[in-house]
Amino acid sequence: MCTDGHRLPYRRIRPMPLKIASWNFWMCSMLHIRKIFVMLGEANLKPNVGSYVAVLECMERSESTSTTIQRCLQQMETTGISKDQLFQNYVYQLDERDIVLKAIRKVHRNYQPPVNCNIICPLPLVKDFYRKDPQPLYPKLNLTVSDLQNRFEEQLENESKVFVTIDSVEASQHVTESKSRARVQLDSLRAQWGKSLLQALQDSKKHLERISRKMRKMNLYPYLCLLEDEQYVQIMIESLTKIAPTGESFLFMSQELGSKLYNRYSIHRKILSQHVERMRELYQEYTQLLAKDGQVSGSLPREMWEKLELEKFGSPHMLNVDTPWPKYLLVQVGTFLVDLMVHEIKLQSNLLSPRSESKLIPVLYHMYSFRSTRQIGLIKPHPIFSQIVSDAGETHLTFESFIIPMQCPPVPWTSPSFGAYLLSPAKLMRSMEGAVQHQLLLDKSPPGQLYPVLDSLNQLGICAWRINKPVLDIVVSIFNGKGSEKLDIPPPLSEAPQVPVQNSLNSNSWDKMAYQREIANCRKKTSEMYSLRMDSLYKLSIANHLRDKIFWFPHNMDFRGRTYPCPPYFNHLGGDVMRALLLFAEGRALGSKGLDWLKIHLINLTGLKKKSSIQERKEYADSIMEDILDSADRPLTGKKWWMEADEPWQALACCMEIANASRSLNPTKYISCFPVHQDGSCNGLQHYAALGRDEIGAKSVNLMPCDTPQDVYSGVAQQVEEFRKRDASRGVKVAQVLEGFIGRKVVKQTVMTVVYGVTRYGGRLQIEKRLKELESFPQDWVWEASHYLVKQVFNSLKEMFSGTREIQLWLTESARMISRSGNTVEWLTPLGLPIIQPYHRSKYKLLSGNLQIVNVQNSHDANEQPDTLKQKNAFPPNFIHSLDSTHMMLTALNCYKHGLTFVSVHDCFWTHADTVDIMNKVCREQFVALHSQPILHNLSKFLQQKYCQNLDANPVRSTNILKMLLHFSQVPETGNFDLEQVKDSIYFFS
Repeated sequence: MCTDGHRLPYRRIRPMPLKIASWNFWMCSMLHIRKIFVMLGEANLKPNVGSYVAVLECMERSESTSTTIQRCLQQMETTGISKDQLFQNYVYQLDERDIVLKAIRKVHRNYQPPVNCNIICPLPLVKDFYRKDPQPLYPKLNLTVSDLQNRFEEQLENESKVFVTIDSVEASQHVTESKSRARVQLDSLRAQWGKSLLQALQDSKKHLERISRKMRKMNLYPYLCLLEDEQYVQIMIESLTKIAPTGESFLFMSQELGSKLYNRYSIHRKILSQHVERMRELYQEYTQLLAKDGQVSGSLPREMWEKLELEKFGSPHMLNVDTPWPKYLLVQVGTFLVDLMVHEIKLQSNLLSPRSESKLIPVLYHMYSFRSTRQIGLIKPHPIFSQIVSDAGETHLTFESFIIPMQCPPVPWTSPSFGAYLLSPAKLMRSMEGAVQHQLLLDKSPPGQLYPVLDSLNQLGICAWRINKPVLDIVVSIFNGKGSEKLDIPPPLSEAPQVPVQNSLNSNSWDKMAYQREIANCRKKTSEMYSLRMDSLYKLSIANHLRDKIFWFPHNMDFRGRTYPCPPYFNHLGGDVMRALLLFAEGRALGSKGLDWLKIHLINLTGLKKKSSIQERKEYADSIMEDILDSADRPLTGKKWWMEADEPWQALACCMEIANASRSLNPTKYISCFPVHQDGSCNGLQHYAALGRDEIGAKSVNLMPCDTPQDVYSGVAQQVEEFRKRDASRGVKVAQVLEGFIGRKVVKQTVMTVVYGVTRYGGRLQIEKRLKELESFPQDWVWEASHYLVKQVFNSLKEMFSGTREIQLWLTESARMISRSGNTVEWLTPLGLPIIQPYHRSKYKLLSGNLQIVNVQNSHDANEQPDTLKQKNAFPPNFIHSLDSTHMMLTALNCYKHGLTFVSVHDCFWTHADTVDIMNKVCREQFVALHSQPILHNLSKFLQQKYCQNLDANPVRSTNILKMLLHFSQVPETGNFDLEQVKDSIYFFS
């Protein structure tokens, strides 16, 4: 849908799979296109470029005459579209451009498409970054051209296979005779199931084909012809092994199977086309920019790739993009496959007890269960199958190729539709399956506007990584033992609570109810343990698979602009364990200050000196060097000092790095690959304080220079304590009970999340949880005390951040008025990224399957009315998220220009120890540059232009528009804080 509510014309008509494509099909497509043009005329809409691309492509593929094509070109020009427009800023797929050009040359023999000129990014924030005078010296990888080309071939092979099989970290365990027998038995069963599924699939396809011929009605048959039958069977067999013993949601499993089919088909299409050859040709030249012996420099990865496309193929952005399937289609195809699995996969009932009666029983059962108050369908494996899988203890894990980090640098993002993997589909902007509003906004962006966003994602993705093997070995040893709750290593299922035995004698109804609750708690705990255990198994196995390799994380972003690595399991956004396993692949000498930064970083990780100065943290590290070295030398047998840190595994990794550096002959020349972090001080409140130029708020979140760091959480706790003392003196009982219990930890989470839209109800739950953790606090008072405290926390924040509250209220009211007018909230970030909030009233679509009717919920359908509550509550936090992502992207770009290695976890910035000072300088300069822009005034102008232009004869509508216009123009007043002070603030990021 367009933003004005009109339905968009079809962007392009896709050919069906090669197996069923024929001349008759193309004739059907031509009739379909004629109908589209008739529909467009009836709706008073003009055909767009995509419509004519589809027509010309169909004409050429069906070998139409030059006269027919000429008639089409004449009609196109009468609608105001020239031949040149077909080749300007239009993203072609596969060989479409060549086909369309061939069709035009039947009529205009010597026609040459226009060559795109260099596009300049117009945004003032990055004007200096894109200036090529003097010629920039961007960093290169410490790898040769030949090495990168070999890595490309390895990655291409992995993605071509679609699935990658790796060894489990449990593979080192002893293989007993019973395990060996179970594995042979499981392999035999899978072979039988594969044959059954293959026959059932082929029979189903024949049946669906007959129906489609008789009824002339579309069904799933075309989607069952996209791949070889054996590939569908492989997808089903692979999914079978990963079903938890406690079962899987029928809807979730269906969507997962549909997604796997879509991914496999997307890769299959590219392999059958010219995509692989073109990708190889471009990538071989692209390595000249990245490699240390490459002959090209001074270009950004995106610029280099676009230049190569232009030189070799005549147009940038012409490589393959993917057309996502809507969620309901993924679920519909997946439901069909799940039905097949439930009906066809069977085993003998006496496999584990040969003396019992033998009969075929299903491996998978469909049942209903309650999750909270909702009844859902479950697919649950038979206990016999789960026992065989458990007994087998298989040592291999199979993942889709995009789940494993890349073995070569990612393909740079050059448009909203192309980048990241070589073959696997990837989205520039993450969204719910089927949501199209984000992509439409990105596609409509003026040329060059998205360059800073694309270039920052490319910079993050080009960082090379390797595994910290000593830490990995320790983690795996604990994982293969009994785990450790303290160290966040989940235990094996053998440690799960056992279901109690019921005493049937003298059991009354209360005893039976208590027994049922106990069983439910045991099952819930077992299910949670299984999920955590498998999650850690996947992550550690991937890390172990990469232990001797260099790898890369391609990046994309969510709809607010926040960046994420594409591989979902193992990446640097993970928890403490995962971050401790990662090192930069390339090292730098520590230099004069590097070792000091490692020590400061270690103390930051312990959380012991939050209120101390940088110098005091460094001196404290020097005073405990004995404990640091003991932790590095004897992590599991020594004093275990590292285990008491807030982030124990990262602390241990840092102890090892400090030990290696301090024991080297010359620590200043020690080559370190260790990432050092700098965290923002309650980053959301920092942005609010800068927006409102709030001096009191700025000081409390370290925007002002101070000798020691200001802790906003302690400040709020202190303010709340003052309120408590006042109320206690007045005889308020709950205030008297809370004496001695109000501390930083109690209020921290609520303070942190208020800026991101937490409500008083949510804040009360957070505080309630903290109070329950205090053993000495009287638990009878938890409910009343949490109500009292959340009220005082909000009052404290209102006093300390008065400007923040005004801005929040202005944003919230703006979103409420926009949503009530029937529109969704949109805005542009200072880096030109268009953002739209995808919250709409839920729409339900019922899909009938053999097992159950699936209710697919869609809360992002642009045809539905906006969800006013979500739109208004989400606008303030989403707007702040878009600002912190903008600050990160500006920092990333300018660190790249300075030759730094830089990655981020939102408001936590990573670089080498030797370059922390440079990164800190860049970080502060870019924050000042960002907030020197009239951000709120620019937002006000955008909202007025977007939502207040269509005054009409309807008096109610016109009145509402005038009210919006008045509100948008009343931008909150700002204080007198001088932004330049941020440049001298040591603890702004520290």
